[in-house]
Amino acid sequence: MGIDVNAPIFVISVAAELADMHPQTLRQYDRLGIVCPSRAPGRSRRYSQHDIDMLREVQRLSQEGVSLEGIKRIMQLENQVSRLQGRIHELSAELDSIQQRTPDRSRVFAAGLAGDVVTLTRGQRPPASRPVAGQLSLASLVQRRSRLRALPAGKQDASEYAGDGYIQSI
Repeated sequence: MGIDVNAPIFVISVAAELADMHPQTLRQYDRLGIVCPSRAPGRSRRYSQHDIDMLREVQRLSQEGVSLEGIKRIMQLENQVSRLQGRIHELSAELDSIQQRTPDRSRVFAAGLAGDVVTLTRGQRPPASRPVAGQLSLASLVQRRSRLRALPAGKQDASEYAGDGYIQSI
């Protein structure tokens, strides 16, 4: 059983020594909000191992020339990323749990040949729909048009040609 890295167990003098800093520097970082330790009942600061790791990171960034405001912003962004990654893990676990409990009930919608919407299961094709009485399908319209012929030029009366497949206009 290991020590909890977030347990506030170090007083400021021990934390300063572990982070290789002066205690006054730790107080300044606390005032600026860069590293904020927990408070004991007597209002004394208590640092965790995580706080000490953060102090070491602040020291490294400071040695690289990053300003204290820049360090503060970097630490805020790193904390935000950590929180978001934790939330992603929570949501992923919840999604996995839901997917294991429920069968695949996802539905797929498709357009039938007559333009209607049909519900399908995954991997299924929509059935061929039949035209309703009085409604012509696209295939029947194409077939009918190929059989029709226009009236000979100058003929206005289609009645004498009706039996031969002639129409007045297409």
